[in-house]
Amino acid sequence: MKLNIALLAGDGIGPEVIDQAVKVSDAIAAKFGHELTWKPALTGAAAIDAVGEPYPDETHEICVASDAVLFGAIGHPKYDNNPSAPVRPEQGLLKMRKKLGLFANVRPTFTFPSLLDKSPLKRERIEGTDLVFLRELTGGIYFGEKGRRDGGETAFDNCVYTREEVQRLAKKGFELAMTRSKKLCCVDKANVLETSRLWRETVQAMEKDYPEVEVAYEFVDAVAMRLVQWPNSYDVLITENLFGDILTDEASVISGSMGLMPSASVGSEVALFEPIHGSYPQATGLNIANPMATVLSAAMLFEHFGLVEEGKAIRASVNKALEEGVVTEDLADGGTSYGTKEVGDWLAANI
Repeated sequence: MKLNIALLAGDGIGPEVIDQAVKVSDAIAAKFGHELTWKPALTGAAAIDAVGEPYPDETHEICVASDAVLFGAIGHPKYDNNPSAPVRPEQGLLKMRKKLGLFANVRPTFTFPSLLDKSPLKRERIEGTDLVFLRELTGGIYFGEKGRRDGGETAFDNCVYTREEVQRLAKKGFELAMTRSKKLCCVDKANVLETSRLWRETVQAMEKDYPEVEVAYEFVDAVAMRLVQWPNSYDVLITENLFGDILTDEASVISGSMGLMPSASVGSEVALFEPIHGSYPQATGLNIANPMATVLSAAMLFEHFGLVEEGKAIRASVNKALEEGVVTEDLADGGTSYGTKEVGDWLAANI
């Protein structure tokens, strides 16, 4: 297979972890006889510094012309610490999702047998955890009308959803549940929010189209508690933008490190794959960032195109590295650790 992949390294540790994912992907391509063409493009603070725009038109054109996008991370302290900054890296991320039609964020949470005791939760609570969040990405409070009034003393952010936005996200959730254990949980706050009541009634109306799927409806605060108590009781969860943003970060640490969880953003013909961690600017250039989440995002990319064995080969290499202690300092517990580049080299060589 020939694939053209837009490469958006972004900021902070983004370029470092992206380099390792490219290295591993090229090893897979060589092993299985595929041809990958990488197309680098600017985004985030790096793009603001270069052209004054966090998601330039040129970057968008490269993404649209590609089969998929592999994305690192965005964010920089000089923008994080300046609430009055007129242009921010995160604006580029929201713009990219909207312009590319990436309305569904697919974020799995799973455990690694060799890391069960590194989780902040007890082994017996997390063993067997294998869940997937589908977070709506292009609606809700992040995209609603926002502003100030009363001379800046009052601020507002409006949360707005249409039935169509809920339906298209829920459809992907039902379809994913059918390929797994046929359990779906709709996460909302329908006892308080009108948008949540729209979510709940829309999903309830869709149940008849998927009679094999067992659907549960839970309030977001209850799910936040159960993710800590019994995460292995969940399978597929669907939710709106803000709730999904918070809950998926909570779920991500179950595995033992935020540097381990991959994700995909889908909806249009061009899918985007990225690690769930941020740009970690404090570690930039220090060769200490964990590249495994980005590498596993590349595995999801291959699987998106039906290349299941290729994805399995990447996952097997990551599992073997974890078992043999070929890990960065976040997983070394004070023992021997490897650099970002060295972990990438080991994974590629193992493949």
